[in-house]
Amino acid sequence: MFPKNCWYVACTPDEFADKPLGRQICGERIVFYRGAAGKVAAVEDFCPHRGAPLSLGYVEDGLLVCGYHGLKMDCDGKTAAMPGQRVQGFPCIRSYPVVERHGFVWVWTGVAELADPADIPELEWANNPEWAYGGGLYHINCDYRLMIDNLMDLTHETYVHSSSIGQKEIDEAPVHTTTEGDTVVTSRFMDNVTAPPFWQAALRANHLADDVPVDRWQICRFSPPSHVMIEVGVAHAGNGGYEASPNLKAGSIVVDFITPETETSIWYFWGMARHFKPDDAALTDQIREGQGQIFSEDLEMLERQQRNLLAYPERKLLKLNIDTGGVQSRRILDRILKKERQLIETTNL
Repeated sequence: MFPKNCWYVACTPDEFADKPLGRQICGERIVFYRGAAGKVAAVEDFCPHRGAPLSLGYVEDGLLVCGYHGLKMDCDGKTAAMPGQRVQGFPCIRSYPVVERHGFVWVWTGVAELADPADIPELEWANNPEWAYGGGLYHINCDYRLMIDNLMDLTHETYVHSSSIGQKEIDEAPVHTTTEGDTVVTSRFMDNVTAPPFWQAALRANHLADDVPVDRWQICRFSPPSHVMIEVGVAHAGNGGYEASPNLKAGSIVVDFITPETETSIWYFWGMARHFKPDDAALTDQIREGQGQIFSEDLEMLERQQRNLLAYPERKLLKLNIDTGGVQSRRILDRILKKERQLIETTNL
C-alpha cells in the first residue's frame, strides 16, 4: 500500500542519457527518455501496436521509436507515425507528469490533474555551491515501509554496521521523537564518545584530530511519501556538539529517497550531502564509496526480514520506544492513503 498522488524520485538523468530507461514505479511500468527540446518525458512502457516494451527502442527527433516495428510515440502518449502504416487512430498510451529537478527525475503516478511541481521538496544542498553531493541507487526486495523503519531507528547501526558507523553508545542514548504536521523527527545525541571509523575519516578529511572524544548527533526527518533526511555528524567534545563552530565538527545530511517498485520491492536512492570542502571531488568519491559499502550491509537484513514477514503473515510484531519514529511515519502514510481512497470514492477519479 503506497500513496500515488505524490512525487517520487524515479531516476537520475544519467540513467537515460544514451537510451530510454524502463522502470516500474508504484506498480506502473514507465519508460523515461528525452523528448523534443531535450525535455524529460515519461510514458507507459507499452507499445499500442503489439505490446512490446518501448524502453527497448530509441529516440529519434524527439520521438520514442519502438524497437520492434518502428512505431513512433510522442511524449503525450499519442502515436505519431509508423513507416508505411496509418496509425494516427491508435489509442493513446498513458503519459505521466514528470519533472527534472535537484539532480533527479520526479514522477507522479496518481491522478495527473492533481500533480503540482510546487509540491516537490526544496533541497538547498542540491542547488547551493557551498554543498557537495554524491550518491547511488540500490534495488531492494522489501516493502518501502521497512526501509522507513530502518532509517527512523538507527539503533541497528550498532549491529548491522558495527565496523563503520556503529557503536554501543547508540543503544544507550535516549531517543526523542516529535511529530509536526506530516513530518516526524527522531533524534539522538551522544556526548564525549569515541568517533567510529567512518567519522574518524570525516574528521581527518576536515583537517581535525580524529583521536579525541567527540559529541555525536543523529537527527532523522521523515516526510511523505517516503523521504528521510538524516543530519549526522561529530564535533570535538565540549564545544557545543551539533551547534559547534564549523571548524570543530564534521557533519552531513544522509539523503534517502525510497521509491516503491511493487508492494515488496523498492528503488532506494541514497547519498550524502556535506557542507565542507565542496570542491574536493576525490573526497566526494571517497565518501560515496564508503557510504555505498555501509548501506549495502542493510540489503540482506531487509530482504530476509521481508521474506519472514511474507512467510508468517499472522505473526504480530512488537513495538518498543525506539520504533516510535517508524510508527508515527506509518500513521501519516495511513492517513494519506485513507484520504486517497476517499478522493477516488467521491470523485470517481
